[in-house]
Amino acid sequence: MVKSMSGFMHYSARGACRIALSLTTIALFGCGSSGTGSAKPSGLQPTQAATSDIVIYDDVPGASPFISLLTVLGLSISDLAAIEFTIAPKPGSVSKPVDVWYAIAALTESGNLASNDALVTVPIVGLYAGYENQVSVQLHFQDGSTQTLAASISTATYADPTGIYDHPNIIIKRATGSALGFDFFVMKSALGSPIVVDTDAEIRWVAPGITNGQTSAFQNGEFVIGDPASPTVHRLQLDGTISSSPVASPTYTEFHHNFDPGNRGILGGVNTKSAGVTNIESTVVEITSGGAILNQWDMGAILSAYMTSEGDDASAFVRPGVDWFHHNATVYDPADDSIIVSSRENFLIKLDYQTGTIIWIFGDPTKYWYTFPSLRAKALTLAPGGLYPIGQHGISITSDGLLMLFDDGDPSANQPAGAPAGQSLTYSPVVAYSIDAASMTAQEAWSFDYGQTLFSPVCSSAYEAPGQSILVDYAVTDGFRQARLVGLDPTHNVVFDFEYSNQVDTCNTSWNATPIAFDNLTVN
Repeated sequence: MVKSMSGFMHYSARGACRIALSLTTIALFGCGSSGTGSAKPSGLQPTQAATSDIVIYDDVPGASPFISLLTVLGLSISDLAAIEFTIAPKPGSVSKPVDVWYAIAALTESGNLASNDALVTVPIVGLYAGYENQVSVQLHFQDGSTQTLAASISTATYADPTGIYDHPNIIIKRATGSALGFDFFVMKSALGSPIVVDTDAEIRWVAPGITNGQTSAFQNGEFVIGDPASPTVHRLQLDGTISSSPVASPTYTEFHHNFDPGNRGILGGVNTKSAGVTNIESTVVEITSGGAILNQWDMGAILSAYMTSEGDDASAFVRPGVDWFHHNATVYDPADDSIIVSSRENFLIKLDYQTGTIIWIFGDPTKYWYTFPSLRAKALTLAPGGLYPIGQHGISITSDGLLMLFDDGDPSANQPAGAPAGQSLTYSPVVAYSIDAASMTAQEAWSFDYGQTLFSPVCSSAYEAPGQSILVDYAVTDGFRQARLVGLDPTHNVVFDFEYSNQVDTCNTSWNATPIAFDNLTVN
């Protein structure tokens, strides 16, 4: 919201007296005195920046110490195209500066700039807590010129209510000059809102009001969060503002596991209940950030129809009321307009986005699913020497077209009595595969196993950042007591390794983690 400041009245068409008051206020604050504008080219009309009257008016603490609401004042605000800010790193920091660009349209839509207003509120996010932050504000005008303002923003100290995120154990500190394609990452916490941390292990953003941010995705300056207790989508803005929208479905009961980028919206998992029948973690949906349903794939129905058509007894595999599928992630593949769905209990399965037709299945052939001829007929064959995915999480398509995943290495937990649960490992690798759908084969392209020293049998993730760096989240190491966040350079050398305490027998601290571009963020 635009802040109401004493001594200032809105510049609007309501009367010349208000314009005069605005002009007086601008004059009192020293027109143009708090920044520099681009110089006027010789013989040309002055730029909008050179004639700007915009000054910094005030800053107010935001929803947490990592957020401040900075107001700038001036009639020249009507000439702006965007406002950008940069936060200087602490001395000794290796992470890049926070840099965020807000289009004026985005500030208007969020209510930070009203029509015909001479004051705009800029959410400054990514501040250090308990620190005197040096912030550079760049005003980008419609004619391409720029004006720079400087602000010093003091923030309160932060004590994490969980006692976890402000007490990292830095096993490997990121070294100066280390090659890494990301400088910030977000941990999807079930203990509150998502947590943004830099690669120096400093908390850089968190906001109150969300009790569980596990099922979340970041897009265009906001976290979209699925409610684990109801069919509701929350939108958490960077300034801490929260709005909520119900999902219009009579069968959805709650969200679970992850949100992933989709074709037109966000891919997620829901539990459903209809006619007294509960479908546990076997329905994939695509929704908008406002909760509108764009597409749905009922994996029980899809697999039942296919297996029955091929002569198998589908009821022996698809078992409503039982966690027989355990969907935990989905990735959209634009190469062939398909989705790949991760079933922890069984396999990865690729479906045509439009029709839901099964394209292939990829998983451990020693599990129960492989005993059904119809499913076996769709199975990819792995080239010798590779590891089949076992209980996988955090699936994605890399920049070079590989299917990458976190291989938990833990066998199935909810198969029928006496049915094979599959292979198990004593460590959890990150594996990337090359898939040839024409020949129905897969080949392990590379893997990273950290010397086979870490085992995280549930949850967890691995995602690529620019330049083929990778963030790995071992959600439950050391017998579920710790979470480990590890950054890998393009050749898979460990650049940093941070450890955080877990609540006993849970992966609530960081069930999943993704790189986030706080160093180059555009909000349109």
